[in-house]
Amino acid sequence: MDITKLERNIKAKNALIGVMGMGYVGLPLARTFGGAGFRTLCFDVDPSKVRMLNAGKSYIKHIPNSEIRTLIRSKRFRATSNMRELSKPDAIIICVPTPLSKTRDPDMSFVESTAHAIAKTLRSGQLVALESTTYPGTTRELIKPILEKGSGLKAGRDFFLAYSPEREDPGRTDYSTETIPKLVGGHDPKSRRLAMALYSNAIKDAVPVDSCEIAEAAKIVENVYRCVNIAMVNELKILFDKMGIDVWKVIDAAKTKPFGYSAFYPGPGLGGHCIPIDPFYLTWKARQYGEPTRFIELAGEINTDMPEYVINRLALALNSHKKPLFESKILVLGLAYKKDVDDIRESPSIELIELLRKHGSKVDYNDPHVPKTHQMREHDLRMKSVPLTPGSLKKYDAVLIATDHSDYDYDMIVKHSKLIIDTRNATAKVRNGRKKIVKA
Repeated sequence: MDITKLERNIKAKNALIGVMGMGYVGLPLARTFGGAGFRTLCFDVDPSKVRMLNAGKSYIKHIPNSEIRTLIRSKRFRATSNMRELSKPDAIIICVPTPLSKTRDPDMSFVESTAHAIAKTLRSGQLVALESTTYPGTTRELIKPILEKGSGLKAGRDFFLAYSPEREDPGRTDYSTETIPKLVGGHDPKSRRLAMALYSNAIKDAVPVDSCEIAEAAKIVENVYRCVNIAMVNELKILFDKMGIDVWKVIDAAKTKPFGYSAFYPGPGLGGHCIPIDPFYLTWKARQYGEPTRFIELAGEINTDMPEYVINRLALALNSHKKPLFESKILVLGLAYKKDVDDIRESPSIELIELLRKHGSKVDYNDPHVPKTHQMREHDLRMKSVPLTPGSLKKYDAVLIATDHSDYDYDMIVKHSKLIIDTRNATAKVRNGRKKIVKA
């Protein structure tokens, strides 16, 4: 297959880009390609998302409605649930979830079903790129056979195949989709060449690597690095608390060293779609080679245990106020997995709420970015954010700060609360009422 025609169309921005999965990765990517001058066709199996997008409405906080409407008016953005339209794009980018199963094995069902849908209409000359975070070998061992068997075409000859891991970090203001360097690995040299042409025409810095496997492994390494280091400071938090040392002050002191140290911070557990999940894709793959991944598994164990540690700290603090955890009224501040976002995927706040309910506590939550919960694959809290006022705070036996949103007035919260359990060092600058505050 001659690639020059597709390459010319990409460079001239005449190519139609298909993005599959309109979540926290796919929608920002579609916006980026549309903003760069490409026409984008956005696929999602959720009809409600499709309706909202075509009406110019965004359901992701950091993507304003105005940007979607601008793209629609310029005829560079359309959403659809009709998978038969997959024959239209010149390049198809897969941005679907890769969760874990209940046994902590990779759940590749979303990737597989997407690949099967593409295979039904795959035509000669199309480029398919996977962005979902996964184990090394996925593109070549899983995606390629599905596409080839379903279409009768051959990768590298009739169609082109690449892997370019997403590096989204919702809530960041210093980097965006178009400015985060983009790793690009191809199934073969032609595929990499086309994928580089595609991404370099929408993203500031596209970085070629030798293979799909290197790109896949690099993304896993990035998240393993964070997972292990967060586990270390979580473990140190528990130790230093017993020693009467404030781990947050230790980290502030250590980070004054200008080399050889990067600051990581403890918390009530890991959240988001990457760090709690992706390292276990590598542990699963490692078992195929008979190799243990002790660091990763220990880090996962420590981070997974943090919600229980927080609840134990809360129970001890209530006991000191002659209150049992059972039937105590607890307000959880922050449902999102990190500050100033509306993303609740794998949020430790959800685990905290479920543990509190299990212990018989009466639980409410407040989050200015998450007005109500929605049903998730593993959880359905069925809750709404309650008002946060001086009067409302006084009715709770304890306030548990799980997410340190910038919107919160921590002086007011401490002043009007009976007891504060702070898992994020959010109250560090509060001067009055410090006897009410317990770090956890």
